[in-house]
Amino acid sequence: MKVFCLLAFASFSAIWAQTAPGSAPAPPALPNLPDETEVAILGDGTRLTMGEFKRIYEALPPANQQMALRNRAQWLHQWELLRKLTKMAEDAKLDQQSPYKETLAYARMNVLATAEIGAAVNLIVVEPAEIVKYYDSNKRKYTHVRVKAIYIAFTDDAAASSAKKGKRPLTEAEAKAKAGKLLAAIKGGADFVKLVKENSDDETSREKDGDFATLHSSDNIPDAFRAAVFALKKGDVSEPLKQPNGFYLLRAEEVTVRPLSDVRDEIYNELKNIRSDEWLRGMDREAKVQILSPEFVSEMPPPPAKQ
Repeated sequence: MKVFCLLAFASFSAIWAQTAPGSAPAPPALPNLPDETEVAILGDGTRLTMGEFKRIYEALPPANQQMALRNRAQWLHQWELLRKLTKMAEDAKLDQQSPYKETLAYARMNVLATAEIGAAVNLIVVEPAEIVKYYDSNKRKYTHVRVKAIYIAFTDDAAASSAKKGKRPLTEAEAKAKAGKLLAAIKGGADFVKLVKENSDDETSREKDGDFATLHSSDNIPDAFRAAVFALKKGDVSEPLKQPNGFYLLRAEEVTVRPLSDVRDEIYNELKNIRSDEWLRGMDREAKVQILSPEFVSEMPPPPAKQ
């Protein structure tokens, strides 16, 4: 029986592979036919309509959808072969034998569980007022901050460091002290760009008068950076921000908040996802199982080592 299953699976894999997409051109669109149009008569006399084909097509995996559109005659032949073998298996009551019975039950559970989740999500309603409230409470998420930077590098590994242009590398303590002095000078009115050119160890930003980046709250940046940057107002300079090999002073050149009209759909989807997660977690909490055999759920001891 197992050999037959493997051969059947291999045969169908080969059949589908005949129309595998590879580097072939994009498939054509669905035929523009009324749903009631009969497109084929199958082996048992069943008449397949365009509407029925569309419903089958929507249920196919994406790769098989492409195959069906590229060679619809071949797909109809494969579909009839699949129906014929399925009918033979049902006549032989294979669907009532293990492991096929359990496999079918498991597949059915997955399909229906996915359908129930989709139906529940579709019933979730997000009101416009909720979107406005979320936006007002989370404006930092939609804020962009363009910053200039002064970077003061350090190393405490004297043996591994080498003098650069005759300049001794700073230790962490020295770099922190230097960053603090620069910050005090900036607060006292010193020209930030002039200090960049004279002090920054980041060559790339130094050559651009300190222009460093436009940062977004969703960027993959250290938490200390995120908290400091998005607390800045235009013209503000951060406290020295430590990184593994240096300290940054960041000045906010421009602070921009995306308008609600630009992010309304994002917020709608986010709120819907939050509600969906809450619903699913609730379902998970309600799923109760009483364990009757502690041995069943206990860790199995490792098998004895081979001598």
